[in-house]
Amino acid sequence: MTTISPLIAGNWKMNGLTHSLDELSELARLLTTGEAPRALVVVCPPATLLAAVAAQGASSGIIAGGQDCHAQASGAHTGDISAGMLADAGAQYVIVGHSERRSDHGESSDTVRAKAEAAIGAGLKPIICVGETEAQRDAGDAEAIVATQLAASIPDAASLHEVIVAYEPVWAIGTGRTPTLDEIRDMHNAIRSRLVSRFGDDKGASIRILYGGSLKPQNAREILNVENVNGGLVGGASLLAKDFYTIISAV
Repeated sequence: MTTISPLIAGNWKMNGLTHSLDELSELARLLTTGEAPRALVVVCPPATLLAAVAAQGASSGIIAGGQDCHAQASGAHTGDISAGMLADAGAQYVIVGHSERRSDHGESSDTVRAKAEAAIGAGLKPIICVGETEAQRDAGDAEAIVATQLAASIPDAASLHEVIVAYEPVWAIGTGRTPTLDEIRDMHNAIRSRLVSRFGDDKGASIRILYGGSLKPQNAREILNVENVNGGLVGGASLLAKDFYTIISAV
């Protein structure tokens, strides 16, 4: 059986000013004075803080990541940020296809795949998000929707480069609602089956599958112990060092 080292990624979303780096300092203190974490720790701040997070977090093992990137390497795309720019600022990871990008900006899985390809081309590791809405789950279509997103969002280059999949039930993000452990297990097992089918036993079994959707200190330990949950994509709870450290320590 393939052993996968866990990864916990914090997505600050559109939150964070310069003073928020105080929380990063506290997280660094907790990570270096407490028991050594058994997971890779990634923090994805807004782009305005990315270089500072990369520089400040390096000594404590905190890895910086971006929240999105453009599919093109450069050009007339006012307000957008390329994968190369993220790498230049110190990022090693980037989130693509988050449900808020898919819904707020109308991003298709084809767009997500193009962004993941751009990330790989810039030397970044893409965290590719998939997940169903409440209506899709209630209709019994959750697994089919996620399977379709996986097929279209993950580039063929994943066979040779590191990618991460993050399952985020859209109806659980920021709502306080959480799927049952059985629902999480069933979906993560289904995702693993799809990855193995597409990329083979070795590669398909080695891709991290993160859980994202109201992951918080109170439920982290039981969720992170579910089969084929190889870490978490954490939203609001990653903004506070103590809460985020508690989740990291739950691995």
